[in-house]
Amino acid sequence: MIGNIIYGETCQGTLNYVLGKGGMRILGYGNTFSQDITPKFFGSVLHFQGQRNATKNRYAHISLNLPHGEHLDDATFFKISKEYMDSMGYGEQPYVVVRHTDTKHEHVHIVTTNVKEDGKVLSIFNSYRRNIAAHQALERKYGLSPSPSTKQERELPLYRLPELKLDVDNTQGTRFYIQDVLNTILQKYKVRSFEELARLVRPYHIEIKQTKSKSGRIGVAYGLNNQQGYRTRFINGSKVHRQLSGPKLQKMFDIHSRSKQLPMHRKRLLKQIETTYNLFKTIKPHDLEEVLRKYQNIDIKLDTKGDTIEGYTIFDKSRYVFRERELSKDIRMLNRMDIFGNDDVPTTIDIENKQFKLEVHKLLKEAFRTSYIKSQKQEGLYSDYIARINPKKVSTHLLESKSFLFLHRYVPKDQKEYLKRVFANAYPKVRDELYIRETKKEEETLKNKFRLIGKVLEKQVFNVGTKGGSVRHLFQSLGVRYHDNEILFADSNKHSLPAHIGKLDFPNSMEDYVSKASVRENHLVLEMLTEENLENRKKPTATAIFLPMVFPRLFERMNNNHKQQFDTIALEAYVKYAERVHAPFEKSPKDYVAFFNAKGFYFEKGEKGFRVKSIYTNHSASYTLSKRTGRYLDSIPNLALVLQEQDKVMNGLVEDGRDNLKNLWAGYLTEKGLYNSVAYMFTKENIDPNLHKEIVQHHLENGLQKAIREAITKKSTIEHNRVLRKSAATLSSLLDNRDENIEEAYNGFKDELTDWKKRKKRGRGLSF
Repeated sequence: MIGNIIYGETCQGTLNYVLGKGGMRILGYGNTFSQDITPKFFGSVLHFQGQRNATKNRYAHISLNLPHGEHLDDATFFKISKEYMDSMGYGEQPYVVVRHTDTKHEHVHIVTTNVKEDGKVLSIFNSYRRNIAAHQALERKYGLSPSPSTKQERELPLYRLPELKLDVDNTQGTRFYIQDVLNTILQKYKVRSFEELARLVRPYHIEIKQTKSKSGRIGVAYGLNNQQGYRTRFINGSKVHRQLSGPKLQKMFDIHSRSKQLPMHRKRLLKQIETTYNLFKTIKPHDLEEVLRKYQNIDIKLDTKGDTIEGYTIFDKSRYVFRERELSKDIRMLNRMDIFGNDDVPTTIDIENKQFKLEVHKLLKEAFRTSYIKSQKQEGLYSDYIARINPKKVSTHLLESKSFLFLHRYVPKDQKEYLKRVFANAYPKVRDELYIRETKKEEETLKNKFRLIGKVLEKQVFNVGTKGGSVRHLFQSLGVRYHDNEILFADSNKHSLPAHIGKLDFPNSMEDYVSKASVRENHLVLEMLTEENLENRKKPTATAIFLPMVFPRLFERMNNNHKQQFDTIALEAYVKYAERVHAPFEKSPKDYVAFFNAKGFYFEKGEKGFRVKSIYTNHSASYTLSKRTGRYLDSIPNLALVLQEQDKVMNGLVEDGRDNLKNLWAGYLTEKGLYNSVAYMFTKENIDPNLHKEIVQHHLENGLQKAIREAITKKSTIEHNRVLRKSAATLSSLLDNRDENIEEAYNGFKDELTDWKKRKKRGRGLSF
């Protein structure tokens, strides 16, 4: 199901179109004193209420559209429409739901007003995201086909395109169809001219022409022409929608054309296309779309006129659209007849050229990296791994890679075996080059870690010292150790730096296992805490908030000033991550608050706006939300009550013993889809995720429940019944958000990277 929303200043034309369509059926009204009122009376009510405010977005025209082949009866469609309006914040507004039967898609139109009875305006902030979340929730509830969740994936709404020469003067139907197509096009692409816009809408039978008034003002007009006898008069752009007028569009085009990123995108695309041309000996013109998509992840469409290919258009991931000749005349198909000139010859890679050899080296390096990342435990340095890895493992990852399969497809049949020999012959050289490069990088990395330790100690980020072995926790958190007046990597003796610190005591206990991911994140955080200029520094990710769980003995020694700074940094990173994750479920600003509350985060409103805090950090630490998000939360009708009810949720988490980072970590793993790890935590350690019950239910239905059942079956017969009872209680508590908690020792990242042992093998050559 796809929902479209269009805002406008008037409603009469919209009602005339929606209620005047042949075969239409009124399914019902919302928030009217009776269902037996006439359409004319409802129009008067809607107009009267909308005129209580001077906003230009007085009225809303919403359409809910099912995909081809799906059917809903009138009662169910009206029920879904009511639930959608409640989710979007229109639950107390007057509205009408009208079903049209003039297209292959089953769809309804809903007309309402954004103006409330008291004259205030409903907040339409985040309406696109709320719209997506609302209809996705309804899809899950009623078993409808899922719809795309991003603008780029969304298909254009062709369902209202007239197919017959009827209602030629129906300018309202034309206007709404043009609105839908143009709005989607302008959301999907960064258009830079009227000519480009005309090319993009041509497949949807929309014609565009520029106009000029007597005063010299440039405008635009739109019309429909399906080349099959249906053609409408041209409609002025401002009458279609004020945002689609000539001056408004020209302003948008100028912004896109002046972007500083535009030359960079052109240069990148040109290099990618030239690299592709250099790799191939011949390319059949009609194969170019697939070649560029699979090799460079570039989406193009051939420009044809009859049976003649005149060139191609590039739809870049940056949302810009380019013609091939715009990038360079040297990549035009007409100027590269050496590659495209013979359509009878199959598309073939030139295995003798330089680009092919570079590609071989690149794929081997990727295979080394992939095998290292996917190894059961990243034991030792990468250079050590390169030196000892069995070539068969590299071969396995190489043969499974999409890039190798791409090369294999376009190599001539009589040269398939030669392709494998090329990789086998290149293996020793690539391994040695990679080993030397990684060794140099590791030497520099160790120096950087040593310098960072000096800054941390100088600025007294942690209250550590040489006595009691506490400084060793700092070394461990950065993946290094101190031994015999030298600094070394924690898992290798290969590199060392002199460091005359003196004798250090060993602490009573150290973290048993620390993942490389947590070491990298901690390094990034400590750099931010010790650097004054942070403009070019990479910002931490959401996992930064879990560092006190991974390195508890170190972070409990962090001094107060830096602790508050760290909490702010971690809060910001996690909030930005959570906003993205919540988007598919967030139907209203109340959902925004509820989803964060369930995770242990709460909001306070002050003079400078809304601040978010958490039960995992010091009470004084907070992160201030943007003004835009603040306006979003301000739109909650009973905001004071919603903020007051947060105390009940926070107290419930504390009473249940879920004010621990391990519960938030369980929720984080759930959102990442790492269900096997979460199932282990449920069944073995009795750890519940801090997540909203709606989100938990979604993950249970999408694999979490299955993973938990599989984890239960792996238990021994002796403890099977005990675990089964525990798991059943856990599953029940997920939807109630309350459960008795059993405190157990927890090793933060152990479930992510299990401490397995593996054999160390060495090999001398690559075999297939």
